[in-house]
Amino acid sequence: MFYHEKLQSVLLRIENAKQNSAFKENTKLVAVSKTVTYAEVLGLYKAGCTAFGENRVQSLSEKCEKLSALSIEWHFIGRLQTNKINQLIALRPALIHSCDSFELAFEINKRLKVKNQTLSVLLQINSAKEDTKAGVQPENAVQIYEKILNSCQNLNLKGVMSIGAHTDNIGAIQKSFETTREIYERVLPLGAKYCSMGMSGDFELAIKCGANIIRLGSVLFK
Repeated sequence: MFYHEKLQSVLLRIENAKQNSAFKENTKLVAVSKTVTYAEVLGLYKAGCTAFGENRVQSLSEKCEKLSALSIEWHFIGRLQTNKINQLIALRPALIHSCDSFELAFEINKRLKVKNQTLSVLLQINSAKEDTKAGVQPENAVQIYEKILNSCQNLNLKGVMSIGAHTDNIGAIQKSFETTREIYERVLPLGAKYCSMGMSGDFELAIKCGANIIRLGSVLFK
């Protein structure tokens, strides 16, 4: 009952946020399970959540194996080291949110080409221009997006991802989300489908600014 009530509360907040947004797209919820147990994932899954995200390849591997009987759509949302690419490819995640450079895209594509496989990815944008965050700079994002499309045939580039500005200044957070959404709209004609932004502390603002994927952890599990 705990997980059902948590999930329904969050879904209601999502709907209310959509009502206050000019963007009327469906919003996909990815539950961030990086710090929780298998039992907690199972509890939220039974409550109706089917998409989960992990930020470490090893944790994703362990949860995929342990929960293989469930029809979970797994997402990879963390920084990807090149020495973990082959392991991640083998896990076949539904979407990699954190392709943070052309160089990483090229490396993933190279390994996929050898295996004759494809994977769906998002280009991560450092929309707040913070030194502590990964991602391409906003002013270079469209050019890099096009370069990946043209150079990496085994990647299905599905859109963009960003993390909101790390500050208590709501205006700065909103600006970072708006920057990402503007880039998303510029790559829509190139086949973009997803604008992934918003976490437990700021997802309602992200939806207002045009997120159509949100990545929520503590608000669902605590």
